[in-house]
Amino acid sequence: MQSKATNPQEYINEMPEERQAGFKKLRATIKKNLPKGFKEEMSYGMIGFVVPHSKYPAGYHCNPKLPLPFMNIASQKNFIAVYHMGVYADPKLLKWFTEAHAKASSKKLDMGKSCIRYKKPDDIPFELIGQLASKITPDEWIAKYESVLQINKK
Repeated sequence: MQSKATNPQEYINEMPEERQAGFKKLRATIKKNLPKGFKEEMSYGMIGFVVPHSKYPAGYHCNPKLPLPFMNIASQKNFIAVYHMGVYADPKLLKWFTEAHAKASSKKLDMGKSCIRYKKPDDIPFELIGQLASKITPDEWIAKYESVLQINKK
């Protein structure tokens, strides 16, 4: 479900009231832990944390007019989603996260390639998500992104 919200607060105001407090805490946790240089903005109808064009002028290869996406959070129909491109692109980070999640949460990890799903706000291991957000700087993300692009071009 993509939102038509034009800013994060408008996005939060659209979601069911029972999700808002947990979602606000998730957003605050990410913002507190995300390395300097990422920018928060609406991205793909969700709240996104991106590498802005001022830092990476090439933008996202799928649409260079868009900044390079890194992390998004969304309120979907049946869950809250955390999308983290680093766990998709970096097998070591994925391994760390899946092992750490098993220790941090009693809930079974519900995860796709970059999407981590939580049915209830109370299920979110906020401290772990904060740690995940802190693991990659914008420069490290650009380098990883470019290396994966090169591999895929071969």
